[in-house]
Amino acid sequence: MIPEVRFAHPGLVHLAWAAAGLLALLVWLEGRGQGALARVLSALMQTRLVARVPRGRRIARLCLVGGVLGFGIGALMRPQTAGGNEAAARGRTAADVVVVLDVSRSMLAADAAPSRLLRAKADVMDLVGQLEGARLGLVAFAGRATLICPLTPDQAYFQLALRGVDTSSVTRGGTHIGAGIREALRAFDAGGGAKLILLITDGEDHDSYPLDAAKQAQRDGVRIVSIGFGSEQGAEIPLPDPQTGAVAPLRDSGGNVVRSRLDGETLRQIALATGGAYVPARTGALDLESIVSEHIAPLTVAEQVSERAAPVDQYQWLLAAALACLLGAAWLGRAPRLTPAEAA
Repeated sequence: MIPEVRFAHPGLVHLAWAAAGLLALLVWLEGRGQGALARVLSALMQTRLVARVPRGRRIARLCLVGGVLGFGIGALMRPQTAGGNEAAARGRTAADVVVVLDVSRSMLAADAAPSRLLRAKADVMDLVGQLEGARLGLVAFAGRATLICPLTPDQAYFQLALRGVDTSSVTRGGTHIGAGIREALRAFDAGGGAKLILLITDGEDHDSYPLDAAKQAQRDGVRIVSIGFGSEQGAEIPLPDPQTGAVAPLRDSGGNVVRSRLDGETLRQIALATGGAYVPARTGALDLESIVSEHIAPLTVAEQVSERAAPVDQYQWLLAAALACLLGAAWLGRAPRLTPAEAA
């Protein structure tokens, strides 16, 4: 049974027109050269003065040149026959992750050294290295929310955006967790695919209805993992004086020192409303490996492996035939040596 042959690059067959034109040019040049010599020398003088290749060999040489061109084009088209099976891996699709980072002044509290915000940024930097293949986005929020980095697979760009985030990234004061969640939901693409929000905050909120925003995330198929920074006992919020640079604790309108406390219960309710999880970092370091393995890895679509017929290239035989034709044409093109009698 003759195996079915397919070509990987069938469009290259049109090179045959150029090859035919080149071969026709060689035939014309061969005939023109013989005619020019006949106009100068007689047939007797040609046999005495010129070592000519016999006509039959010239015709055979042109045929071999045509073979070089034909087999060469065939090799470029890359003929293939069906072979055995090989494993074909489909692309690995990871979750889209939007980090929603609290940059309000309460995140300057130093109960999580050197501050809640700096600790959170450092932990997110470490987390990025474990999210290979995921698209990352960044939303900063205080009294309003701002998209700092749209979803991107470029981890270096995300890290650059994260380094530049501070309490001045959002101009309006306050803490509106609900605004941060809603802005993150707008950052996701429409359609399928796993979506996750990493909400990083101390949990304090100023009437932004974060639970309503969490319910909207649940309807959109987005899970929220809430990460709470800060102590439940509370900590002062150090603020530098813009004129003297001296650091003093933040005070309310009555002159009392403001203490910022972790509201873990609100963050727990936000996470559970979406089927996510609450991770109380408090004042310590995050267990990044557990966060990835328990909350992010399950959202990742595992790589799928299927079997498919592996084609076998057959162009080697055409290359060998083209090389044989080339060597034959070179051998036939050699001028015959004149014997002493012919030279006389």
